[in-house]
Amino acid sequence: MAKRFIIFSALSLLGVIVLGFYFPWVWWLLLLLLPIVIMGILDMMQTRHAIIRNFPVLGRMRYWMEAMRPKVHQYFVESDIDGRPINRIDRSTVYQRAKRELDSQPFGTQFNVYAEGYEWMAHSIQPHDFDKMDKDPRVLIGGKDCSQPYSASILNVSAMSYGSLSANAVEALNGGAKIGNFAHNTGEGGISEHHLKQGGDIIWQIGTGYFGCRDDNGNFSPELFAEKVALPQIKMVELKISQGAKPGHGGILPASKNTPEIAAIRHVKPGTTVFSPPYHTAFNNPREMMLFIGKLRELSKGKPVGFKLCIGQPNEFYAICKAMIATNIYPDFITVDGGEGGTGAAPPEFSNSVGMPMMDGLAFVHDTLTGFNIRKEIRLIVSGKVMTGYHILRALALGADACNSARAMMMAIGCIQALLCNTNTCPTGVATQDKWLMEGLVVSDKKQRVANYHRDTIESAMELAAAAGLPDPHQVTRRHMYRRVFMNQVRTFEDIYPSTAPGALVNGNAPEALRQQLEGISIEKWG
Repeated sequence: MAKRFIIFSALSLLGVIVLGFYFPWVWWLLLLLLPIVIMGILDMMQTRHAIIRNFPVLGRMRYWMEAMRPKVHQYFVESDIDGRPINRIDRSTVYQRAKRELDSQPFGTQFNVYAEGYEWMAHSIQPHDFDKMDKDPRVLIGGKDCSQPYSASILNVSAMSYGSLSANAVEALNGGAKIGNFAHNTGEGGISEHHLKQGGDIIWQIGTGYFGCRDDNGNFSPELFAEKVALPQIKMVELKISQGAKPGHGGILPASKNTPEIAAIRHVKPGTTVFSPPYHTAFNNPREMMLFIGKLRELSKGKPVGFKLCIGQPNEFYAICKAMIATNIYPDFITVDGGEGGTGAAPPEFSNSVGMPMMDGLAFVHDTLTGFNIRKEIRLIVSGKVMTGYHILRALALGADACNSARAMMMAIGCIQALLCNTNTCPTGVATQDKWLMEGLVVSDKKQRVANYHRDTIESAMELAAAAGLPDPHQVTRRHMYRRVFMNQVRTFEDIYPSTAPGALVNGNAPEALRQQLEGISIEKWG
């Protein structure tokens, strides 16, 4: 094929030259022909791609089609219910609510209600009066040692760092949080001016790199933390143990992305590659972890402090619970992140095959805290594909007090699920640092869309609770939720995730095997 290209190019150029003497307009064809010839010569000289080397110019079509495949598949191939990671029905719901467009659907559901995995909520013959319900349900977060509790919405912006998201995206999310009176999690990348500019409530997430509160050696700096956390806009502090997108995997900030601005925010040297360890260096076991949480609460003058994790080995969470009891230090909240992954780019093995999914992890954490008789001390927040009012009610039924959402909030500011978050070429200006692409995201417009989406989704959750006859969405239980496990077999969530009796793991009523397992767990080591 390469030889044919050489012969074709030579004959084409010769033909243009000969004809050009008789028909001068033919010389213009060189503007089209020469770039193709040069491209073909470069293709034959390169050694990285065999297809392009063997099939100059034409071989490039393979990569063009591969790049176009996700877009073609999303818009022309997939149905409304089978899109991944987020199906079109849920995406359309977010877009419609963000834009205040009609979000109802005609002609019944598109889901196969007899398919395994189909879920629904049981309504009541006597629904509650929706007009008499509180349209802005809140959750007070702050335990016995917290002197500055925070009244949180039941839906907030999940953790996404500046650097992963553009400056305009961060400002739009925080502006929406300000308008809608809900919280915005910074992600582990630290607090930037873009988080503070709009005045929305902030949850400051601190990861293993301690960005924004680290010394020159990458260790936690109490002085820097105390200085930053004093900002009145910071309402809570979240210690990130792991995340659903890549649990057990540390992040890398390439030198090319470590601009002077990013370096100043993270307290690192600009132009250097910065590694986030896969584990924390401020503590080495569950007991030290609780002491560190107590230290953060003290340094923050009593603001709520909690931690976020994706559940991995159950024994490690059992050890954390035992450490809480032993030290009498309890986090004010725990954020359970689902192994479904999220906005963070990760190796495919970690996204696809590591970490407990959201519903399983949430049920496990709630039941474990209940079994240790410490659930009353801690609020539970959950994140993992929370897009609609039903998703909120489902999470509350499994034990959550509130929910965080990342991808839905991204879609509210324009994300089209182009799946280019890790390439710096996001076409909507959401997940990129390209200033030209960022210009397309207008903060004044998009922050209102975030607030619109939040308001309508909360209202949807309240309407669902009212339909179930409940005056408060937190009264929903696992018995309200059903799932088809086979064509003619239906189970409630209570059947699938049996509730644990309060104190069952400490009063001797646990199964013998589990009781022996718990007795062998030490708070001086993990697992």
